[in-house]
Amino acid sequence: MKFQKLSFAVLLIAAPLVTIQAAVSQVISPRQSDLICPSDLPGAIDAIASRPQFSRARWGMSIETLSNGQTLYSREANRYFIPASNVKLLTTAAALRQLGANYRIRTSIYGNENLLRVVGRGDPSLTDAELRDLAKQLKQRGIRQVKQLIVEDGYFQGQLLNPDWEFGDVYASYGVSVNSLILNQNAIALTLSPQEVGQPLKAVWGEPLAALQWELENQSITVASGMPSSAAVNGILGQPVLQIRGQLAVDAKPITQFLAIRDPGKYFLQHLRIALAAEGIAVAQASVTSKAGNANEPELAFVESPNLAKLIADTNQPSNNLYAEVLLRSLGISRNTNFPDSAAQGLTAIKDTLTQLGVDASGYALADGSGLSRHNLVSPEALIQTLKAMSRLPEFNIFRASLPVAGVSGTLSNRFKNTPAQGIVQAKTGTLSGNTALSGYVDAPNYQTVVFSIIVNQSDRSATPLRQAVDEMVVLLTRLKRC
Repeated sequence: MKFQKLSFAVLLIAAPLVTIQAAVSQVISPRQSDLICPSDLPGAIDAIASRPQFSRARWGMSIETLSNGQTLYSREANRYFIPASNVKLLTTAAALRQLGANYRIRTSIYGNENLLRVVGRGDPSLTDAELRDLAKQLKQRGIRQVKQLIVEDGYFQGQLLNPDWEFGDVYASYGVSVNSLILNQNAIALTLSPQEVGQPLKAVWGEPLAALQWELENQSITVASGMPSSAAVNGILGQPVLQIRGQLAVDAKPITQFLAIRDPGKYFLQHLRIALAAEGIAVAQASVTSKAGNANEPELAFVESPNLAKLIADTNQPSNNLYAEVLLRSLGISRNTNFPDSAAQGLTAIKDTLTQLGVDASGYALADGSGLSRHNLVSPEALIQTLKAMSRLPEFNIFRASLPVAGVSGTLSNRFKNTPAQGIVQAKTGTLSGNTALSGYVDAPNYQTVVFSIIVNQSDRSATPLRQAVDEMVVLLTRLKRC
C-alpha cells in the first residue's frame, strides 16, 4: 500500500454509532420488477466477475442465508485470499467475546512527589485532554513538584512495528507504532501550502515537537495557476527523513497529510510535561523506560478508555489499524502478561476464541490484527463462519453495530448511496492495492438476512472499479425474493 492522504476524521475517534433501526429508515426498496430468485443469483454474480477487465483477477465468495446456512453462492470459498482489513472482523469478534463489552484500558500514575510512574496499557483513544485530566488529578492530590517522572512503555511486549508491514506504510498514519503509551493515535499533521511560483511548498507541522523527530527534505515546487497539483511525502528507509516531492498550483488549497510519530514514548512524555506545567507542577527529571516499577505504590491518578463496545466500533467503522493492533495485544496480555510477544500471543488468543465459536482454524493464517500485512490469508468461508458465529451470541447487536452501514456511516458512508443497499447492508471493507474485500450482513427486505464475503485479489485495476463490481454484487443480494 502506497502512502495516501487521509482525512483527519480517520485519526479521530469514530463518530457515534448509527443504529440498525436508524439506518433501516433510509432503505430504498427495490422495485418488484427488479427482484430475483435465489436460483438466478449465481448467473448474475458470474456475469459481473467475468467481465474482461477482471480477466486476470481472482475472486473468492461465499453467500449464505443467516438463519439456516443455505448456500446461495460459492466461489473458491475455502481457498486462501489476502483479506486486507477484513481481518478486523476476526480481531474484533475475538476481543468482544474474550474481553467483554465493558472492558476498558486504564492508564495510571503511581507513586509520590519523589517518584511518579506513569503506566500505559495501550489505550489508543488517549489524547491531550486525558493528559490534562491526569495533571489536574495530581494537583488535587497536592502534587506541586516531582523529583523524578518515569513513563513506563513496556506493558505490550515485542516489536512496535510488525516486520511484515511494507516500508511505505510505517511512516504513514495508518501504520504507526503500537506501543503502551499511545497519544493522539501516534500521528501528527503536516500541511503543505503553495507559496510564490517557483518556490518550494511551505511545510508546517501540526505542532513543533514533530520537527524534533523528523527531518524534512523539501524538493517540491509551487507552479502557476491552472497547472496540475500533485504533492506527496515519502520516507527514506532507515533514516528519520521525510522527502516532500511534487507540486501545487499557486492558487491551490493546502493539503494535509498525517504521519507517524517516530518515538511515541518520548512524544508522550513531552506532552505530559506540558500538561503538568500547565497545572503548575514542576518536574526535575523525566525519562521513558520499558521496565515495570514497584507494583505496590498507591495509584494517584488514572483515566480509562471508552468501553470495548465503543472501541470495536472505533476499529471497524473507520477501519482503524492502530485500534485493531491494540485489541490484538490486549487479547495477548489477557492470556499471559509475561509472554515476550504480546501480538503473537494475541494471534493465539484469536484462534482459540474463534475455534470455540466453531470457526475452522485451518480457514485462516494471520500475521497481524489489522489486515495491513499481505501475509494474512483468510478464506471467505472463515469470514462467513465468524459472522454467523457472532449472530448466535448475546453480544451480536454490539458486534453488528460496530460495522459500517451502507451509504450511511464509516468506510461505507460514500458507497451504495441511492441504491437498495443503503441502510440495510452492514459490512467490513478491506483494501490493499490489487485487493478488495467486503464481508457482512444484508437484510434483504423481500427475502431474509443474508451473510456474505466477497474478496478479489491479484487485480491490476485500481480500487474504484473493484469496489464498483463488489457493490453491484451486494445490491443483487438486496433484490432477492422468495421463489
